Amino acid sequence: MSTPFKSVVALSGGVGGARFVHGLYGALGGDALSVVVNTADDFEHWGLWVCPDLDTVMYTLAEVSNPEQGWGLAGETFEAMGMMARLGGESWFKLGDRDLATHITRSSRLRAGESLTEITACMNKSLGVRCRILPMCDLPCQSRIETLEEGTLDFQEWFVRRQGKPALRRVFFEGETTASPQVLQRLEEADLIVLTPSNPYVSIDPVLSLKGVREILERKRVVGVSPIVEGRAVKGPLGAMIPALTGKDPSASVIVEHYGTLLDAMVTETGDHTSITSLPVLGTNTIMGGRQDRERLAREVLEFAETLR
Repeated sequence: MSTPFKSVVALSGGVGGARFVHGLYGALGGDALSVVVNTADDFEHWGLWVCPDLDTVMYTLAEVSNPEQGWGLAGETFEAMGMMARLGGESWFKLGDRDLATHITRSSRLRAGESLTEITACMNKSLGVRCRILPMCDLPCQSRIETLEEGTLDFQEWFVRRQGKPALRRVFFEGETTASPQVLQRLEEADLIVLTPSNPYVSIDPVLSLKGVREILERKRVVGVSPIVEGRAVKGPLGAMIPALTGKDPSASVIVEHYGTLLDAMVTETGDHTSITSLPVLGTNTIMGGRQDRERLAREVLEFAETLR
């Protein structure tokens, strides 16, 4: 695709963000695209350091992800998890047999002193991914969910183990407060930054919370893609989080309000765009299935971004 953008950076979380980034990867190629990925839902499990969003983006771009669920590996088996449960170990978080190789490799290299950025780059190269996938920071910065009745829970405890049932009061982050030098450099060099259709509160906000990130975005051309379609979240807990955190019904306009002055424009589902009057908006089909849908949406976002001044 011919585009004036020489360096595009996408901020991404899990499945929705990964699918959109897959479209950008196809539309732009690897050299022009960098993906900054949320690591605030990373955690230790079975003695291994697990990075769910990083792995979802990596597997999706390598085209080895499970196409139905959007995370994990296609054709995965779960014999190790079954044995773990039989032995009385924790089995509430699904780790597939081949997926374990990723976590074992990452964990051993972290213990040897390599940075998460370095390890991710090596894994991407091994899987044939040509664009840069950058963890937002190299040290742990983790999302905490403050609930109304059960105190503060780790994100994976709340989302996966408890299936998002404890009513939440707020989301906050603990740990590392500074983005990696590689992330800050790519953001500074970008001529377009895209906020992918990921959960703003637990996928994009962790990146924006890091020192220097928001300040750079304020100076850049930033386009958001709404994760809300006709009042519903396409995937994940966002549909329930919006009313709990804002007192408002889920909508694309709530997403625009949340990002505020960072946005120069917004892309929404057709029909949802009519509620947004504060900035340029493109209404289109934002539902992404396979490669064709993803690349079509990515091209529309890039063409729309070209029109902005």
